Amino acid sequence: MRLILSLLGRLGAQVLAMLGAVGRVTLFALETVTHLMRPPFYAREFGHALVQIGWLSLPVVGMTALFTGGALALQIYAGGARFNAETVVPSIVAIGLTRELGPVLGGLMVAARVASSIAAEIGTMKVTEQIDALTTLSTNPMKYLTLPRVLAATLAVPLLVGVGDVIGIMGGFLVGVGRLDFGAGTYLHNTLDFLETWDVVSGMIKGAVFGFIVALMGCYYGMNSGRGAQGVGRATKAAVVAASVLILASNYILTELFFSA
Repeated sequence: MRLILSLLGRLGAQVLAMLGAVGRVTLFALETVTHLMRPPFYAREFGHALVQIGWLSLPVVGMTALFTGGALALQIYAGGARFNAETVVPSIVAIGLTRELGPVLGGLMVAARVASSIAAEIGTMKVTEQIDALTTLSTNPMKYLTLPRVLAATLAVPLLVGVGDVIGIMGGFLVGVGRLDFGAGTYLHNTLDFLETWDVVSGMIKGAVFGFIVALMGCYYGMNSGRGAQGVGRATKAAVVAASVLILASNYILTELFFSA
């Protein structure tokens, strides 16, 4: 009996700790959003974050999309050949990339690169008491550090997803024409015929949500980093893990909503 009560107690403590963490992140997100409505707005920080998150993430997102599109074309062809349905390769590659793989893989790549970078940067600023210095200078750290990064990621990641979609479809096209003997005109015709505007838009909406999550997790764990190098390291790891899990969870929720609609 004591063993059962002990296990239930531990389980209850874990659940309460998880609920507490969810509450703290929610309050952090709400505080970040409310700062968007109040001046001042630090345009220089926003521009710097936009370059760091958007432009400098383009190579890794582009390479990921290119190889994913090529591999997806090969796999769909191999599966379609069993049912004499090889012609579906262009349309399935395009739909799969724009609705699902493009946003998710792009979000995960940005999470690996950006969430860790933001958490390490802000965590180091906390350890070296630079955040305390901002407060001393009457500068709100949330408005100066968090808001520009979250806003930049929310705007930049959908654009990265859109560019990644184009590159991924190009990867499928190169494999389809060069490896699977599709005609270039036929491949493009089948892609455009079956791809709808909502396929692209829904993926970009996912990208905006994923960008918000990535930057928010980086800023949250950076702001709550422990002291010393180990604290910054733990914050960086936790930011990437949390962002990745939340991206996958929110992807399912958004897919369910879009499917119902």
